[in-house]
Amino acid sequence: MKSSVEKINETSVRINVEVSWDELNPHLSNAYDAISARVNIPGFRKGKVPKAMIDSRVGRATVIDEMVSAALPFFYQQASLENKLKPLGRPVVDLKELVDGQKLVFDVEVDVRPEFTLPNFSEMTLEVDDVVVSDSEIADQLDGLRARFGTLTAVEKVVEKGDFVLLDLVATIDGKEIDGGVARDISYEVGSASMIDGLDDALLGLSAGGEKDFKSPLVGMAEGETGDIKATVKAVKRRDLPELNDDFAKLASEFETLAELKADITTRMERFKAMEQGSHARDLLMEKLNASVTIPLPTKIIEQEVNDHLEKEGRLEDAEHRKEVTDQTTESLKQELLLDAIVEAEQVSVNESELTEYIVRAAARYQVSPDQFIKEVSEAGQINTVVAEVTRAKALAGALARAKVVTKSGKVVDLEALRPQTPEADAE
Repeated sequence: MKSSVEKINETSVRINVEVSWDELNPHLSNAYDAISARVNIPGFRKGKVPKAMIDSRVGRATVIDEMVSAALPFFYQQASLENKLKPLGRPVVDLKELVDGQKLVFDVEVDVRPEFTLPNFSEMTLEVDDVVVSDSEIADQLDGLRARFGTLTAVEKVVEKGDFVLLDLVATIDGKEIDGGVARDISYEVGSASMIDGLDDALLGLSAGGEKDFKSPLVGMAEGETGDIKATVKAVKRRDLPELNDDFAKLASEFETLAELKADITTRMERFKAMEQGSHARDLLMEKLNASVTIPLPTKIIEQEVNDHLEKEGRLEDAEHRKEVTDQTTESLKQELLLDAIVEAEQVSVNESELTEYIVRAAARYQVSPDQFIKEVSEAGQINTVVAEVTRAKALAGALARAKVVTKSGKVVDLEALRPQTPEADAE
């Protein structure tokens, strides 16, 4: 096989391929075998039809078409490898010449990964926030802990933000109750905005026995519909919080004193904020790369992805949405190209234990077992996507490890010391 590459622009090439008939012969034999297995010719079993009979009954031209259909992808991939190309998107094939018994000549136009230069990560400095835990943050943590051990007491008052209410909810459309639209004896914190849109406003000012009708989208009940909601307050309750002292520390934790509990909260928050430094540094690295690296982007691929997306949504003519999707697709492709360039520069590959670690963490996030997560990913055809995600994350971590990370006060941050050592630790 002979091949050459002609550069069309910074993101696309034309591959010229010429294949001799000797190289095509195995594909020709496969074509005869495939047709022999399909055709019904009296006197011959499927798969046992002689080539001469296939030429006579089916036609040599049909056999050649079958051969070409199988051979083109094979020789296109071989030419891509020989010329060290990294194709993106869908190739467009132009059959230039086919001479039976002599040769096959074809061209392929395809978008390829653009070439660009990454900066020297060792020369980069990333500045993150210092780890500081304020008294107010500790107080917020303690208040949250007190709330878990608070008690609710019924009171005679109108509902205000922060009160708890015992209520019934009934959802209807055109006066008819909908399936799943009735809930009784719900305990709800007013102002939490954790249930139905409009509920908080409806409850304010009511007292025990009060009712209020309002309209709201019926999320989880009748998707896309707006219904009438009747809220009935059965009781108004005040949450009494335990006093913040050593007795509370014993009740709410394994510590004997409030001072010990506060010290533990401080330590945990410092650890959490230190972990945030790593995430912040990673984000800063990507920001710097986006700002400093110019990447030629294949416009045809972006346009095709945008059209596919809009077609699925039935919004091909929505110009404003098209711009939004185009911006998102462009940014996503640029990130992928950047990360894949780092993978290549860092010569990164992942092993089984690293994939297992990722699966354990991901399964914990989605609250499923690792086996179930693998099954769902496999059924969705996303195995390669998972491998690519793990590989890119590892490459970015390698690049980040060579950069200098400092706090605003000038303290050097040891990112390796912040990395969880086990999947179990990371899952926590």
